[in-house]
Amino acid sequence: MKQFIITQNEEGRRLDKYVMNILKEAPASFIYKMLRKKNIVLNGKKASGSEILAADDEVKVFLSDETFDKFSRSAGDFIPCSDLMPDIVYEDEDVLIVNKPSGMLTQKSSASDISLNEICLSYVRGKNTERCDDVAAFTPSVCNRLDRNTSGLVTFAKTYRAAKALSKAFRDRLIHKYYKCVVKGILDHDLNLKGSLTKDDKTNKVTIEDDGDGSFIDTRVHPLYSNKELTVAEVLLVTGKTHQIRAHLAHAGYPIVGDPKYGNRSFNEKYYRSNGINSQMLMCQRLEFPDGFELPALSGRCIVIDNDDLDKVM
Repeated sequence: MKQFIITQNEEGRRLDKYVMNILKEAPASFIYKMLRKKNIVLNGKKASGSEILAADDEVKVFLSDETFDKFSRSAGDFIPCSDLMPDIVYEDEDVLIVNKPSGMLTQKSSASDISLNEICLSYVRGKNTERCDDVAAFTPSVCNRLDRNTSGLVTFAKTYRAAKALSKAFRDRLIHKYYKCVVKGILDHDLNLKGSLTKDDKTNKVTIEDDGDGSFIDTRVHPLYSNKELTVAEVLLVTGKTHQIRAHLAHAGYPIVGDPKYGNRSFNEKYYRSNGINSQMLMCQRLEFPDGFELPALSGRCIVIDNDDLDKVM
């Protein structure tokens, strides 16, 4: 028999989802069968699996050690790589916000990758070593993604309640995401760009049309200052689709400097030779959280960073 006491980190989850995280390799049908047979009980009583867990609830799993070991998560999932941790911009008991550098994956694309997600997980678990081998614990994870070569703010949920609140807020566009970029051309007026985006999964490239059958996109651009051939602009990402800012600005005639996929090749080569720019000049600079946000510490808060490298191009 295995016994698990629900912590504040885990409360708010459904019982069946919690057990599925314990018995990671078990099919759902097996979990529900064990619930029906009272081999999995909540606070000593039969449960359906739909119950919402609260702190200090007790979950008991009556399985043989052999069966439990067969289906449970291995402690080997923990990857010690916190030495790669980028700058931490904000941290509390629920949330970690970091400044992801250009060139780092937000989430792994292959099994061998070490992405920001693994690095932050290593950092959080390294600070709470007593939780590292707790197979039932909620697994912290990133809640918003940036392209590999886009730098800037990424949120990381340390608790289940944070993951739920952040994921919902990003999905419902309650958190305003502002980007800063350097584009080719002189932009002297605001742009309210709307259109249609279609992604080609084979090439991992998107196509923008002013009026098409793809996903609706909305991008707001405000110029900050210009020189003879470049403009530094602030971008409000209203919708959040793959490569949206990069492709939308290029479609509007203002490609981002250093963007190898949607940018101007000869222009990029010029700035590679003169300034050593080998990556797109785009960063997520500001996150604005709404008043009354579910996580009180972030309610009405604005998290801002800057990157002098963008300004040095001018």
